[in-house]
Amino acid sequence: MAEDRKTIVIKEGVNVAEEVVAIIAGLAATEVDGVNSLAGNLTNELISKAGATRLAKGVVIGADAAGDITVKVALNLDYGYEIPAVSSQVQEKVSSAIENMTGLKVKSVDVRIATVSVAN
Repeated sequence: MAEDRKTIVIKEGVNVAEEVVAIIAGLAATEVDGVNSLAGNLTNELISKAGATRLAKGVVIGADAAGDITVKVALNLDYGYEIPAVSSQVQEKVSSAIENMTGLKVKSVDVRIATVSVAN
């Protein structure tokens, strides 16, 4: 049920479901060159259609008492890309997307590389 969803207060009278913030983060992460998909093989096309259970394999959102957001994202990268460079780009893109779309402050974006995909 929608009432059971965890929500984050953007401002008085405006709440956003954690799942929405996770979708924003997942879409932003998969737009970075070198990112093949989120863990669980969620590609950019599938993220907004995936349910919260599937999305949770690749993105976890947390909020502290001050309303600051923490993001944990697990990614499948394409072979041949520099992991530190891609991770840094993901952190910047995810943080920027969440802050611009919601006005929420992103405290941290933790990136975990789940696999490296080799093209056939």
